[in-house]
Amino acid sequence: MIIKMKLNKIIISALLLGCGCTFTTSCNDYLKEKPESMIGPEDVGDSKSAVDSWVTGVYSNWLYDMFCWNEFPRVLELDADYISGPDWLFGSMGAGNFQAESALDKMWTGPYNLINDANLAERYISAMKNVDEDYKNNALGECYFQEAFAYFLLVRAYGPVPYMASDVSQSGEFMNGRRPVAEIYNHIIDLLTQATELMYHRDASGYQTGHVSAGSAAGLLAKVYATMASAAMPEGTEVSVRTGEPFRTETVNGKEVQLYRTPSAETFKKSAVAGYEDMDAQALYAKAAEWAGKVINGDFGPYELSTYDNLWSRNHRHDAEMMWGVESTVSSAADNYRTGIHTFYSGIKDQTADKGSVTGEKMLSTGGWLGCTSNWYQLFDDQDLRIVKGVRHTWEYYYQDEYDGCFYYPQSWSVKLTGYDVYGNYVREPDAEYKNTGLNYQYNQSSECLAFTTKYDDCENPGIDYPDSYWPFLRYADVLLIYAEAQNELGNPAEAIRCLNLVRQRSNATLMTTFSSKVGLRSSILEERAKEFACEGDRRWDLLRWGIYLQAMNVIGGRDEANINKARTERNLLYPIPTSEINVNDSINSNNPGWN
Repeated sequence: MIIKMKLNKIIISALLLGCGCTFTTSCNDYLKEKPESMIGPEDVGDSKSAVDSWVTGVYSNWLYDMFCWNEFPRVLELDADYISGPDWLFGSMGAGNFQAESALDKMWTGPYNLINDANLAERYISAMKNVDEDYKNNALGECYFQEAFAYFLLVRAYGPVPYMASDVSQSGEFMNGRRPVAEIYNHIIDLLTQATELMYHRDASGYQTGHVSAGSAAGLLAKVYATMASAAMPEGTEVSVRTGEPFRTETVNGKEVQLYRTPSAETFKKSAVAGYEDMDAQALYAKAAEWAGKVINGDFGPYELSTYDNLWSRNHRHDAEMMWGVESTVSSAADNYRTGIHTFYSGIKDQTADKGSVTGEKMLSTGGWLGCTSNWYQLFDDQDLRIVKGVRHTWEYYYQDEYDGCFYYPQSWSVKLTGYDVYGNYVREPDAEYKNTGLNYQYNQSSECLAFTTKYDDCENPGIDYPDSYWPFLRYADVLLIYAEAQNELGNPAEAIRCLNLVRQRSNATLMTTFSSKVGLRSSILEERAKEFACEGDRRWDLLRWGIYLQAMNVIGGRDEANINKARTERNLLYPIPTSEINVNDSINSNNPGWN
């Protein structure tokens, strides 16, 4: 594989991004005799600060490589049924032509760069003799965790992938062949199991806030086992998804009007997932339940759900719910290049206009592009905080100031905001909070009007121009829903419902009681994941592991309400290996099916 050649130096000053914490290592001690470009691994030393430098070098891949320019969230997010946005952003991904999407190269090169750096760090940290053993072991566990997570990304995206037993500088080997899916998973499980034994528990005296911990590794293990288990479920296993074509057309007073359809429950029969056929689904679900149960029982320290209002606040990003994620350091326009998470999802506030005419916020100068579809929005109870507070219902762009314009979502809010229904008929006075704003509320059926999340804004400080966005790869809510999924498949619906309701209760959703069938509960848990983890990069992988990706995408009927192409074929089940890799790696002579 193609590896960036950081072999004779390491990044001395970088951000350590584990569970949202920033950690800076000073370069002063390392730059006394040589310029940075001349520093080799042997110069880093044998000390706690040296350990920190190696670990920092591993974590730095996320911010300075994979998430830079917002490329990585795009490859996780843009190919799913409930996500949409403008044509120019979705581009090749939206059309299903993954091979023409340059950002997808990051999905291959980023994890392999991270794996290489983790292997390098592990080698040098293991050789240190002047560092407390617990401190050294914890650092090794963090590296194992990052390596495992990188492989987890790769195997889900590409199927069989190359395995790197050591860093390139030691082995000299960078043209490795692809290994079977099961073999890659065995390596992931081995790495994470070791990490649970080596890393600090969250309540240990040595644990540093913001770092991944033994509980993070255990939670990820549960997710890995659940992924394998669901993919291994028998062909024909039923899963229901509320979905369908976005619009219905009605004729009113001789004029055709498009209205959103109410999504209907579509029962899909699972297709076989390549590479998982010989795995034992029940045994794997038992392991998923075991590891998730250990986290829930506090075996690795305390974990709990944040209150909804705290969940996306910068002041609470190190709470016990956040188990592993990437945090940007965007505080000004000058830093904006590092990630565009907040720009894409929540927009950037205009720094000059402070009208505060909609929500007390500044107007948006840009962004607010990626959102969820009407099918997704309609999954929720009306009082669910994930849409009451989690969706931006009114917003104003800077260019609307001159005519007092303002967008709103959803379409059904027409009466609430304007007093007129979607047919243009007067119904009643608008709701009091909107009546005297002086704004011209607008709605159109395009990428301008989607269910835009507030997750990547700051709930406590909505006027912040550049919030420090946090991308959560693993939350405690995920562990609870994994446990619920596993318990349902193991024949323990009461326990499954209990954990499902913990997540629903936090969002003020109606609590579940009983289900008539395992299929019903299975489908409700999958739907809960779609609601809870929207815009967090999980939906595509959930559809794939359950073997219903093609059905869920194609039932939309071609294009969604933002005119994004959702039609997919067999080749879209796996991402194409970058052409640059095929051209230079003699051990890989063909691409994934449909991409040659």
